[in-house]
Amino acid sequence: MISEDPQFYVQGVLKGDRRLIAKTITMIESSLSSHQRLAHRIIDLLLPYAGKATRLGITGVPGAGKSTFIESLGIMLIKKGHRVAVLAVDPSSKRSGGSVLADKTRMEKLAVEERAFIRPSPSGGTLGGVARKTRETMILCEAAGFDVIVVETVGVGQSETAVASMVDFFLVLMIAGAGDELQGIKKGILELADAVAVNKADGNNVERAEFARKQYETALHFLAPSSPNWTPPVLTCSALEMTDIDVIWENVLKHQKIFTQTGELDAKRKKQAVDWMWSLVKEGLKERFYQHSEIDKILPETIKEVEQGTIASTIAASRLLNLLDRKSSN
Repeated sequence: MISEDPQFYVQGVLKGDRRLIAKTITMIESSLSSHQRLAHRIIDLLLPYAGKATRLGITGVPGAGKSTFIESLGIMLIKKGHRVAVLAVDPSSKRSGGSVLADKTRMEKLAVEERAFIRPSPSGGTLGGVARKTRETMILCEAAGFDVIVVETVGVGQSETAVASMVDFFLVLMIAGAGDELQGIKKGILELADAVAVNKADGNNVERAEFARKQYETALHFLAPSSPNWTPPVLTCSALEMTDIDVIWENVLKHQKIFTQTGELDAKRKKQAVDWMWSLVKEGLKERFYQHSEIDKILPETIKEVEQGTIASTIAASRLLNLLDRKSSN
């Protein structure tokens, strides 16, 4: 039985009740309008308790060892007394029901830690929907006392931009020895990076990792840094041997300290909140457009007319939008 009292969930989350945390996240991920209304009220009530965590986004080329890296980082942070929540943004996932198990299998050691919480993205969602649910889950986890939130991009394409728009620090994981060192990495992703780390710098791969590090460093020199107060460092590490993971974390803390002192962190979070509002407005308008009964009636015929060239795209768009306006003004 689902309680309809938002305070029931709010109190459970604030106490760190893992069962209620999981239940509330399931509600956030639900597409039922009644669940969505309740979830929005819960998030609104939890908002004053959120915002105190370090928000870290992680992406990487295929085979970069993201899961091993996140697990090693998570275990190191737990040893330092932190509570870590790992959330994934995976719009490409079509796994039904098995995704929680799959994500926890990838991070077996971290999954059993009492001070850790792992949650994959809802399977088969659109990027906008998955990103929205991840943002709301992030607020919930912060309110529940998790002081480090790691958001991992599992999907490809625009998911990197989506994750960068909800975190304080964006880390790009790379590897060496894959032929062309810049292969598989887009300039756009490097522009988002607050740091680049070449993973798997162990065994006989140490020299190649260092060579790759220098190449990425050169590549970053050609990009204008997003802040005058921060030049993204290029580092090496081994998630498998847990070497230099602490160096990466030190850079995250250094970045946070500088951005807090300059006021950039506060400004960045404010901008992210406003950008999120506008993305929700766009998402809501699109949803209402497709749910409009009059639009639904004429849309197939209108598309056909545009395809055949009997009406211009501009006229077709105006016709459809006018129907939306008509309903709004009634």
